[in-house]
Amino acid sequence: MRYGYARVSSRGQAVDGSSLESQRRQLEANGCDQVVEECFTGTKRHRPQLDALLDRLVEGDELYVCKLDRIARSLQAGLDLFEEMDRRGVRVTVLNMGTMSGDPASRLMRNVMLAVAEFERDMIYERTREGLERAHEQGRREGRPRKAIDSTEFGRHRTLVESKEETVNEACAALGIGRTKWYELLREAA
Repeated sequence: MRYGYARVSSRGQAVDGSSLESQRRQLEANGCDQVVEECFTGTKRHRPQLDALLDRLVEGDELYVCKLDRIARSLQAGLDLFEEMDRRGVRVTVLNMGTMSGDPASRLMRNVMLAVAEFERDMIYERTREGLERAHEQGRREGRPRKAIDSTEFGRHRTLVESKEETVNEACAALGIGRTKWYELLREAA
């Protein structure tokens, strides 16, 4: 049986032809009988759909992926996976690289490419962290912008809550805030 495995990290991912739809088309065009799709981070060795697929593979089956980083984003996870496939007699083909057999040249190529995939993942993390640090230094905050609350309106609802004419939940709903924000505003007003 010829299986295809397609993975993205997030549903919105459609960069560089890595969308699930694009991967599925490529895998089907290469004769895959069944394509398993997954939206899950590639940094985890165990992924629900991949694990289920690996459990079904038997000697003589073929596993196709479009790119090496779709199946593994770390050197060790990739090495473990390919060694397991070699032991079980499952042939793995990476469409943009070729068949990953157990011969020395193929092992060298996949090890180098897995190391590059892990390096690329680490660099993305590093750039993201640096960008967040720069933004923080410039006074930008992560998350939603703070909602401006009219102090007069807050005071009116505070009086209603204190006189038990309104519950905190009702006051929050009227102001469009959550309970945490309500109590934060109470502390600030004290």
